[in-house]
Amino acid sequence: MAQAPHVPVLLGPLLRAVAPVKGVWVDGTFGAGGYARGLLAQGADQVIGIDRDPTVFGMAKAWAGEYGDRLRLVEGTFSDLDELAGGPVDGVVLDLGVSSMQLDQPERGFSFLRDGPLDMRMGGDGPGAADLLNAAPEAVIADVLYLYGEERAARRIARAIVAARPLTRTGQLSDIVAACLPRPKPGQSHPSTRTFQAIRIWVNDEFGQLVAGLAAAERALRPGGKLAVVSFHSLEDRIVKRFMQARSNSAGGGSRYAPEAMREAAAFTLPFRRAIGPDEAELAANPRARSALLRVGIRTDAVAGRVDPSALGLPMLSGKGA
Repeated sequence: MAQAPHVPVLLGPLLRAVAPVKGVWVDGTFGAGGYARGLLAQGADQVIGIDRDPTVFGMAKAWAGEYGDRLRLVEGTFSDLDELAGGPVDGVVLDLGVSSMQLDQPERGFSFLRDGPLDMRMGGDGPGAADLLNAAPEAVIADVLYLYGEERAARRIARAIVAARPLTRTGQLSDIVAACLPRPKPGQSHPSTRTFQAIRIWVNDEFGQLVAGLAAAERALRPGGKLAVVSFHSLEDRIVKRFMQARSNSAGGGSRYAPEAMREAAAFTLPFRRAIGPDEAELAANPRARSALLRVGIRTDAVAGRVDPSALGLPMLSGKGA
């Protein structure tokens, strides 16, 4: 059997956390297919692989046929996974953020290490990074960098971006950012890391997609179904954590002075008190795993509820950014 080109992060811990694997599963971020193949190997009857990037399905042709009808591939966003799945499912897996495959393709514009067109779109629709950066007000760009990338020099970088417009290349943007920041010390991340992350999140509406995807998973999962989410970004993990706490009624309530409001019935139970991270062996084999966190929820028979994005710590832009 052909091997997947990239190692999926936390695959072993994820498969152990959701065992036994059976029935129909959705891999909402199909990518190189590592999670889908793992689920099929562990006994899933069928995996529905969803991805907004149409190029991943062409790369999967070399091996996808081995699984026949057990693997169904669908182009779309995981925010619509309940509709794309077409019926109740037994599990949902989401691997958030950009894939290493996308980073390795300079023409996609995700990497500050490889010069290419300033694009960053995971799919082929909507404005790319250059379109947004060349049109947005300076204040909006500063908000994006600060709120989505936690970049403390956001205003300085936004000012330099506006002064250098029009931007067309990733190398151009990376040089602008580097000129605004001190030279990194040994062991520190590249100066452009936070800026590129923030712009990628902005271009692809990743936080909005995440909130919608978590709600879609709640609607799609049958009672006893399992939701597993792998995140790499502290803000992503905060949204996932607060969603699972809120939907399992484990976030804490009021006090004797301010009684707790009436709650909806819990839609999930949480089998683990804390997020699951990589062990030393995985860190040695795959350094990308160092910031990865896995959270798992098990669906109850409660009716799916509504999700309030403001209660999940979703960063909100003050200006009109996209």
